[in-house]
Amino acid sequence: MKNTATIKLLPKKRPATMRTPALSSHRVSLLSQASDSAPTLKVRRSTNAISFGSTRMPTGSFTPEERTILQGFQREKVQFVSSPDFLRAGAEKRIFADAPVIAKPDITWYQPLLDERTPSTSGSTIRPPKSLVLTAAQERVIFAQLNYARFRVARTQRKAAREGMTIESARDMLRWHSIAEKIRKQIAETNLALVLAMAKRVRSADLDFGDLISEGNMALLRSVDKFDFGRGFKFSTYGCRAILKAYSRLGIKTQKHRQFFPVEFDPELERADHSNDTRAARENDDIREVKNLFQSDRAGLSDIERTVIFHRYGLDRPVDASQLTLEQVGLILGVTKERVRQIQNKALEKIRLALVSMNPSMAHSLPGIIGTPN
Repeated sequence: MKNTATIKLLPKKRPATMRTPALSSHRVSLLSQASDSAPTLKVRRSTNAISFGSTRMPTGSFTPEERTILQGFQREKVQFVSSPDFLRAGAEKRIFADAPVIAKPDITWYQPLLDERTPSTSGSTIRPPKSLVLTAAQERVIFAQLNYARFRVARTQRKAAREGMTIESARDMLRWHSIAEKIRKQIAETNLALVLAMAKRVRSADLDFGDLISEGNMALLRSVDKFDFGRGFKFSTYGCRAILKAYSRLGIKTQKHRQFFPVEFDPELERADHSNDTRAARENDDIREVKNLFQSDRAGLSDIERTVIFHRYGLDRPVDASQLTLEQVGLILGVTKERVRQIQNKALEKIRLALVSMNPSMAHSLPGIIGTPN
């Protein structure tokens, strides 16, 4: 007989549950009173901090301008022209303390647009009393100071990206950045004359003078940032070339813009030349006054003087008509041209005195109306 094994299924046991002791109504009321009287704790994420790598610095330690500069350092790397002298011992003392002092330029004369549109009373544009031109040695000193200051900013920037930024290192970056910006501004102001010289060199009707000055200033700043002082060249050699290339790009851009947006000449949109119209009207009034004086004989001219003035200046002809020469008038009167000149000068003096006595303001315009003796 085969043995058969029987398997009995055991009932599953229910997991044991922990029973919490019942709280009395008095204890429940005490807990509710305590929860109502306790202050509520609110957790906020602080946004008043500057992140630099793995470091967050409080913004209360910096001004809004300094925070903007530090955030710019986080986004972009500081560029500079390297030099082996920056890595040697005592580089800061050698580049700044032991270097000769570079004089700052006087830029009060730099008014290109004002001189162009509003000429001075003397009729000449303002020019610097003495232009400040740096020597090659002075340029090497000042460009070394500029790039060493940026080198210190870049070195602290790399260190902060690895190890984290501290308030002291941030202050050090801001200090060197301020030094670099002051030197950059000094170099640009010293070479402002390059922009004016190049703008007058390529000046044309297609490009506005203000656009040339603006584009030249931007090209000058870019050339200051990229100039390699270690090669031994003068900055003007590099700066003039950079400004001319910027003008070339501006001309190409302006030409393409005019090809896409052509504009035909419209006489109604032409500017009115008010100064020329006013001067022409004043000259016509003066001419009428001289003719009235001549016809009424208030200047006391003799018959031969009236004949010389009448034929010499053609008072019976239009203003733009050709005048008779001294020799032609002498042939009419039967005298030499030198005698005609003497009679003419005497008659003009009489007319001038008569006009000044009637209207002193016409004395300055009289030679332009009748003409100088010749």
